[in-house]
Amino acid sequence: MKRIFSLALLLCSASLSFMSCNTADTTTTATTAKPPVAEAPEYFNLRPKLEKEYGYTHAVKIGDDLKISGAVSMTDSGTIIGVGDMELQMKNCYVDLQKILQHYGYTIDDVVAENIYTTNMDEFIKVSGYRNTIYKKQFPTGTWLEVKGLALHNQLIEIDMEAHKVK
Repeated sequence: MKRIFSLALLLCSASLSFMSCNTADTTTTATTAKPPVAEAPEYFNLRPKLEKEYGYTHAVKIGDDLKISGAVSMTDSGTIIGVGDMELQMKNCYVDLQKILQHYGYTIDDVVAENIYTTNMDEFIKVSGYRNTIYKKQFPTGTWLEVKGLALHNQLIEIDMEAHKVK
């Protein structure tokens, strides 16, 4: 019995030594995850003088996301192009929007949302098929709204967009 007790004590002692050795060896140092680095916004002015006067920036890019303010049909000096002509105004909006997309290396295929504001929904619907020449791959999400008025008299349509670029 004394021999069994001694053997048990020896095994117990050895296992405690083994465990304490292993405990020391398996201790890990806690690491902290680094927070993601926030990307600074990049601003783009299509018509700097007008945008300053009216108090907006035409586009802001943060990371892979691009938000474009509403485009309207006008010259760089602010004169409305296509007074009374919904189709011409819509086409001019898309010309400006594509300039902004290209500035950042995006294409129309990167557009994920498009909102259209018009003062005359019936006229817009008549010419909305033009969008099929713009969106050949996939239409983005979006909303079409008829509004009482836009920023300037004689503006019939305004289009804003959001785009996302996959790296």
